[in-house]
Order: sequence, then C-alpha cells, then structure tokens
Amino acid sequence: MIDLHSHILPGVDDGATTISDSLAMAKKAVDQGITHLMCTPHHNNGHFNNPASTVIPAVDRLQLELDQRGIDLTLLEGQEVRLTEYLLAEIEQGEILFTDLNNTYLLIEFPTNEIPEYAERLFYRLLRLGHTPVIVHPERNAGFRAEPNRLIPFLEMGVLTQLTAPSIVGIFGKDIKKTAKQMLEHGMLYMVASDAHNLKQRSFYLKEAYAEIKKMGGRKMVAAMDQMARDLVNGDPVTRPVYQEIKATRFKFF
Repeated sequence: MIDLHSHILPGVDDGATTISDSLAMAKKAVDQGITHLMCTPHHNNGHFNNPASTVIPAVDRLQLELDQRGIDLTLLEGQEVRLTEYLLAEIEQGEILFTDLNNTYLLIEFPTNEIPEYAERLFYRLLRLGHTPVIVHPERNAGFRAEPNRLIPFLEMGVLTQLTAPSIVGIFGKDIKKTAKQMLEHGMLYMVASDAHNLKQRSFYLKEAYAEIKKMGGRKMVAAMDQMARDLVNGDPVTRPVYQEIKATRFKFF
C-alpha cells in the first residue's frame, strides 16, 4: 500500500518532533500495511518552509535510520505545498518536489478557510506546463465544505483530489466525515492518503479509511484509489472517476 501524504520527517514542521517519533510512526505505517510512504512536510504555509534542497537529504537520513533498524518501509520525497501566487517561480527555482520524477503531479494545500480567487487561473497555467495539481483534503477546506460543488470547475480542468484518511473515519468530527462521504459518493475524491502527523491525535488510519471506502464503493473504488496513488508515484496517466454535481444539499444554505 502506498501512502502519498505524511509528516514523518522529524523536526521540520508540525509532524514528528524527534527521530524517535519518526521511528514509531514508521513502525505504525508498516503495521497498517504501508510499503511506500511519501514524506510531505509543509512548505511555504506561513509557518514552515521546506524546499527540495532540505527535504531530499532529510529523507535520505531517515531512510538510513529505518534500514539500520530493519524497518521495511521505503520513503519517497515530496512536499505539501501551500497554494500561493509565487508557486510557479518556486518551481522554476527547483524548490518544489512533485510526487514523481517527471514533475507531473504535485500536492497542493489550500488555505484552511478559503478558496483563493486566483486558484483556477494558476492551475490553468500549471496544467499548460504539464504539471497536474492535486488538491489535498478539500473536505476540510471551509469553502468546499460550505459548497462542495465548488470543486467541479477544478475537476473539469483536470485537477486531482486527495481525501485524508482520518476525515472518512470520523477523527475530525461528524461534519467533515459527512462532507467526505458526500464528495466520495459523487466521485469528487480520487485517492486517499493518511496525512499522518503523529501517533496520538493524527495517526495513519489508512487501513481503516480503505475499509470505509470499501463499504461505500466496493472493491472497485478501493482498487481505483490504490492505482491512482501508484500512478502518481510513477508519473503515469491516471483514470479519473466520473464526478457528479451534488443536488439540493444542506450546504447551499450556508
């Protein structure tokens, strides 16, 4: 199983604090059935900056620690990049890590409480350059929670989405779980990842999330999400689910 989103690197953001935390998280990931784990520290979110030049050696150091202890987990290099108007410049400067070596897919985080007006314009520019944005945890964004159909313009242009495992399990509360389920039911969430930060409040829950997804969409949905994660690591073309507009929901009254 591949996990595309984690904060396992020690001391670089609000995830693992020490190497001991990272090792404990790695063991938990293996227990979950995860074989490949992408290290995606926050980058340029106003609190943490983790350019490619610092992430790559940090991943190498942690991989060495895992190998020396016989923890059978392959780490991959990545970032959770906050959406800003300077993203294209950072890509040109080589500060951005994609999920694949071909620089095809990149994980992008929106501000928690809004959908920036410039997002669509910037995404069009990224797509024209051959870079496909992946919106991480849209079910937790206040704008998309208030009106999930605001995702549709992004899906129409070819943007991908990533569900956070704890959302569908209920760790973030009933409202976010409802939003996640509704988005899943309408084909708006394309893959799932843990976004694990620690083992107390924000652990992996990827195995549990796939169990919930199986209840909703059966093995076919699970297989499709698993395959998309693999495609993103390999830089391969993806097969998108068919999305539908959400009709007459409670969200429209907010």
